[in-house]
Amino acid sequence: MEESDSEKTMEKENVGPRMDPPLGEPEGSLGWVLPNTAMKKKVLLMGKSGSGKTSMRSIIFANYIARDTRRLGATIDVEHSHVRFLGNLVLNLWDCGGQDTFMENYFTSQRDNIFRNVEPFCETLQMPKYFCLVHKMDLVQEDQRDLIFKEREEDLRRLSRPLECSCFRTSIWDETLYKAWSSIVYQLIPNVQQLEMNLRNFAEIIEADEVLLFERATFLVISHYQCKEQRDAHRFEKISNIIKQFKLSCSKLAASFQSMEVRNSNFAAFIDIFTSNTYVMVVMSDPSIPSAATLINIRNARKHFEKLERVDGPKQCLLMR
Repeated sequence: MEESDSEKTMEKENVGPRMDPPLGEPEGSLGWVLPNTAMKKKVLLMGKSGSGKTSMRSIIFANYIARDTRRLGATIDVEHSHVRFLGNLVLNLWDCGGQDTFMENYFTSQRDNIFRNVEPFCETLQMPKYFCLVHKMDLVQEDQRDLIFKEREEDLRRLSRPLECSCFRTSIWDETLYKAWSSIVYQLIPNVQQLEMNLRNFAEIIEADEVLLFERATFLVISHYQCKEQRDAHRFEKISNIIKQFKLSCSKLAASFQSMEVRNSNFAAFIDIFTSNTYVMVVMSDPSIPSAATLINIRNARKHFEKLERVDGPKQCLLMR
C-alpha cells in the first residue's frame, strides 16, 4: 500500500537488524535520504510473538543466515526499515511486535496518528494485498506438511473473506522463504508487466531457453521468461537460496560476487550483473552459440533495462521487430 505523509510521524529509530543501504551509499544506519521521486510501498509484518517475523526479514533483507537468527531478540513495539528495491521503489518495512501488549498499544498510544484524517485517507487508499505465511513448517513432520498446510490455507481463506489472501508455507531452513517473498515483491513492482514483456523479447532475440531477473541485494526473482516447460517447478527459489548463500560466503572473504558460468553437455547457464539493481540468469541449450556471444548480448541489453527500472521508463519494447 502507498505510504501517506501523515504516517511519517509514526516512525522511530530502527532498533532491529541493520538493512543494507542502497548501492553506492555508505555503510551505517538507515538514515539515508529518500529522493523525492522514490515510490514508497509499505509492508506490515504482523503475527504472534515468536512466529519468526524478524528472522525472515533479517534473512531476506539483512543478509543473515538461518542459524544467526537465533540471537535476535523479541521485537519491541515497531521496528521500521527502509529498503531500496529496483531503483525508485522503496519498501517501508514495519516489523510489528507480536506480544498482546503491543498489539493493544497500536490502537491506544498511536490513536491520534491512526485516526487523523481517516476519511480522506480512505478515499485515496488502494486496496492492500494480503499474504499469509504459514511459517516454521520445518517443525511439522514431512509426511504431514501438505495436509497441515492445506488445512491452514482453507482456514485463512475462509476467515479473510471477502478479502483475498495469498498463502505460502515457509521455513528459514529451506528455499520456501524465497518463493514467498519473491511473490510478495513481484506484486509491488509498478512496471512489472512491461519488464516481463521486454524480458521475453530479450530471450527470443538471443534464443535463450529461459531468462531470470534477480534483485541484486536480496536475490529474489522479480521476473522471468521461459520458452518451454521445465521439470523442476521450484528451481527459482532454489537458485535464489544457493546464490545468496554463495554471495554471503564471498563477502566473508572480502570478495564480491559478480558472475558465474555453469556448463555441461546439455546446457549453459550464465549469471551476471545486469543493471545497478539486478542480476540476470540466462539458460542456453544450443551448443552452437558461444559463451562470448551470450555475454555480449547481456552487456548490450543493460542500458535498456536500466531505463525500465525507473517508474517513468521507456514505453517501447526492447528491439521490437
